[in-house]
Amino acid sequence: MKKQLFLGLMSGTSADGLSIALCDISGGGLKVRKFSNYAYPAALQARILAAGGLRAPELSALNFELGRLWAGMVRTFCRKHRVSYKSLAGTGSHGQTVWHAPGKKGHTLQIGEAAFIAEETRRPVVCDFRPADMAAGGEGAPLIPFLDEFLFGGGAPVALQNIGGVGNIAFAGRGVKTFGFDTGPGNSLMDTAVALLSKGKLSYDKDGRWAAAGEPDTAKVYGLLEAPFFCRRPPKSLDRGAYALPFLKKHFAGQLNLKCSRNLLSTLNLFTAASVVMAFKSFAPRGTRELIVSGGGALNPALLDNLAALLLPAGVRVRSIAELGIHPLAKEPACFALLAARALAGKFNHCPSATGARGPRVLGKIIRP
Repeated sequence: MKKQLFLGLMSGTSADGLSIALCDISGGGLKVRKFSNYAYPAALQARILAAGGLRAPELSALNFELGRLWAGMVRTFCRKHRVSYKSLAGTGSHGQTVWHAPGKKGHTLQIGEAAFIAEETRRPVVCDFRPADMAAGGEGAPLIPFLDEFLFGGGAPVALQNIGGVGNIAFAGRGVKTFGFDTGPGNSLMDTAVALLSKGKLSYDKDGRWAAAGEPDTAKVYGLLEAPFFCRRPPKSLDRGAYALPFLKKHFAGQLNLKCSRNLLSTLNLFTAASVVMAFKSFAPRGTRELIVSGGGALNPALLDNLAALLLPAGVRVRSIAELGIHPLAKEPACFALLAARALAGKFNHCPSATGARGPRVLGKIIRP
């Protein structure tokens, strides 16, 4: 694959903003040249998170609204970083997941009309990656293990944990058949709790300060980990809705108040970390001694501390992907830049061993201006 520049766009399950990465992709590697994150207003985030309950006219309107918004953000990004549209080979846009229900008769929906991005840049856009995997019998997720294999497949065995709205892990390295799966809650429960307790004034636990100031209910955490999902063998995936307000009301009804806020956040933080560690210990290939964390969770010191403490007895090192020169929020958009490059070249761009698909497929729908 010759040297090319691609944009990658990701709006994750937290629905807190759009991440854009400019990636230089050549035959043997990928480098993130530029990265920016564009936050959504709180009102828009709330509408996106509620989109699963919208009627068709409102959902259609939101689809086009996000497409127009993202096209404008691409314009802002390229002006800021002095990127000429003519220098781009294309764009990969994951879209905004509003529903994901894997299974034998599963279905998934990502919105954010990519035609607006193609019209803005006058370059090809690849979007809607998940359906082709599901048509081939896969779960449609996780898709990030393809990038993990691309970047880490030739080195020592390593675990790659992304912590967005939900958590997902992948294992790659020499002698490892790359695979991955969703681990459980990511930032979803913590973000939902903070928004509720602050009456919408805050959207997340900045730097994990609330969690660090509280005492976790360890017995509660390990009780929650007895849910069937955590002992299921992969492939397996989750929708953000599995760990949202209904979950909090069911399991923490007496703690949804400011008096209990710090202990609640401490417990949710530990639950998130413990679900990751459970996945690691259950399925990590022998010789895996490093967990590299990306996503918004990598910006939460309390969460990283919990992961490190829980994995210390096993001799596993925990570090942020930032130590490798990639911004924690840039990894996912970089993945979709890579998937777009592969799709436009007619090459497979997912890991069937991660999703459960019957075999390699070329994912994504191509929009040419």
